Amino acid sequence: MAIQFTKMSGSGNDFVVIDNREPVMDDSKKVDFVKRVCDRKMSVGADGVIFVENSDKADIKWDFYNDDGSSAEMCGNGGRCVARYAVEKGIASNELTLETIAGIIAAKVDGTIVRVKLTSPENLKQDIAAELNGSQYQIDSLNTGVPHAIIYSDNIEDVNVKEVGNGIRFHEVFAPSGTNVNFVEKVGDHDLKIRTYERGVEDETLACGTGTVAAALLSSYKNMVKPPVNVETRGGEILKVDFEAPNGSGLVVDVFLEGQTRISFEGTLGEY
Repeated sequence: MAIQFTKMSGSGNDFVVIDNREPVMDDSKKVDFVKRVCDRKMSVGADGVIFVENSDKADIKWDFYNDDGSSAEMCGNGGRCVARYAVEKGIASNELTLETIAGIIAAKVDGTIVRVKLTSPENLKQDIAAELNGSQYQIDSLNTGVPHAIIYSDNIEDVNVKEVGNGIRFHEVFAPSGTNVNFVEKVGDHDLKIRTYERGVEDETLACGTGTVAAALLSSYKNMVKPPVNVETRGGEILKVDFEAPNGSGLVVDVFLEGQTRISFEGTLGEY
């Protein structure tokens, strides 16, 4: 059965987006399909696949999968891409809501720029001690839709992201579900640089929206930066994170992520 798709990118995070409002695939077949389609040598290649579905709670619902077939609660850059997709395809207006596993998120599409309001962050933990291969790491963590660990660095170019990221991702202090791992460098009062090891992709990616948000918030909690925070991703693009100063509990409530989206190409998948 031929399946129409759109290939999109949000700051270097790339996704295959499929309109599944009138089902083109049974749920039981999605995991195998995702693994094959995300293979960069044998198929389209992507960090994940987003199925756009009907929702009785929001304008649209998404069913999101990482490239290893695992389901993810939330993805900031994926959310920005699917919001633009819905507008481009006439599914929703330029101000819309998305139903995700993590909750309802709101989005505003202005041409190629998409701003999403994420779910409120949870599970703030600071100064977690972790030993890896004889080295000691001090880590902050926050759930911004999915769990993220933050390691601060004076120079993120010197970090072996895949090796250290993998070790922390599977470290016992984050068991059993594991975590995404972000390496963050301050470059100004409103500016950060970030490199991210993504759970599910199991490698460094060019960007991670929820990781960018976690980095901005946790750096703010340590009085390293002030909002709005501009975060330079590995792909070279800037993502903007805006929020109000932390409330009495130490957590912000309204968090916004904004940046460019791109439609790379559209096509038809066969033999699936």
